Amino acid sequence: MDGVVEKREDETYEAKRERLYGPLRSAGVFSWETIDGEEYALADPVGLSHRLRRALAEASERLGRVYAKVTAVVREADDALLRQLGLPEATFGAVRLPMPLQAATVVGRFDFAETPGGVKMLEWNSDTPTSVVEAFRVNGAVCRALGRLDPNEGMASGLREAFGAALDAYRESGYRIEEDRIVFAALDWHEEDAGTTRYLLEAAGIGGRFVPLSSLRVYRDRLCVLEADGETHTPVDLLYRLHALEKLAEERDEDGYPTGAHVLDLISRRKLAVLNPPSAFIAQTKAMQALIWSLHEQRTFFTKEEHEAIGEFMLPTYMDNVFHGSAPYVRKPIFGREGGAVELFDASGVSEARDGASLYWNQPAVYQQRVELPRVRVRTLGGDVDGRLLWGAFLVGGRPSAVVSRIGGPITGNEAYYAPVALQE
Repeated sequence: MDGVVEKREDETYEAKRERLYGPLRSAGVFSWETIDGEEYALADPVGLSHRLRRALAEASERLGRVYAKVTAVVREADDALLRQLGLPEATFGAVRLPMPLQAATVVGRFDFAETPGGVKMLEWNSDTPTSVVEAFRVNGAVCRALGRLDPNEGMASGLREAFGAALDAYRESGYRIEEDRIVFAALDWHEEDAGTTRYLLEAAGIGGRFVPLSSLRVYRDRLCVLEADGETHTPVDLLYRLHALEKLAEERDEDGYPTGAHVLDLISRRKLAVLNPPSAFIAQTKAMQALIWSLHEQRTFFTKEEHEAIGEFMLPTYMDNVFHGSAPYVRKPIFGREGGAVELFDASGVSEARDGASLYWNQPAVYQQRVELPRVRVRTLGGDVDGRLLWGAFLVGGRPSAVVSRIGGPITGNEAYYAPVALQE
């Protein structure tokens, strides 16, 4: 197994950590290296072999093509299938919109477990992925400071290419998008969301500006920015949103007006272009994993190569619990994030680990074959900790891109650590 955590004995862990993250924190690049006073970013890099690096890239690219193929068909399906996949009805018009992009999303992140049987995909964060700054910006800075090889070197250029291609595709399909009406929006009070969005604004190279979500308004049948004077409404032509569509579908203003549904309607009527595109939301639901696995088992729809990719890199996933009494399994809500409402069971159905937060438990769920994340031991400010290693692999514009690692418990949740990654020489 890869994931050996390397350390140097000639400086304290605390000093090393400050040497690595102090400059990034002071520059405002990575202000969330601690979260709520708790350590988030670890100082010792995780080792990554060239073999595993290639496997993550191959799995990402091949599964990305599978998802693009299925997403294109689902987009044209009837309401019944969209409901089965858990999509809110308010999103139906937007997700059915013919998209000018070949890939299902512009920036997505697969989560993989390294197992004795190879890398296995746990889920795809295709709609609003995070860990972007950690992978594309922080990892390189840490590797340079430690004199190590960065597996993500040069990958940031792919972000510029993908965003530029997406903008061109929208314009070529008839959208009128002016540079001063491009907006990158997120919760400005949330350090990670705002920092991630600001980084993508810079990396994308398509112009525009950062705007807090709280400054967006529906005005005269357009999504607009309410400017600082409190009166001027500037229309938005293209919106990058670090804001999930399932949340948008439920949002109402103070008077109860369904603002989120109106925005989704603007998207469906081509009065607003969005990145990631609505197709990314189709791919985000974990019910898509069950659909893909079902088609794979039926030996229909996919090519021989696609069936091979699914069998090699995906896990058996179903909308019904077929594992009880036969194999360990995982229950996952279809739109859960950061390990929310995930529960691990043994073959007899006894719960062995359960997310402790309250979010997402009311959602429909999928049942997935359970695999174990590799064990690692890491240094932290509080001492040595035993954890489980999860690999993230980005797909940008349909191409494999940067990798990132998280270290947590059997369920990788909000409390998991970020660990930089260095190529093993």
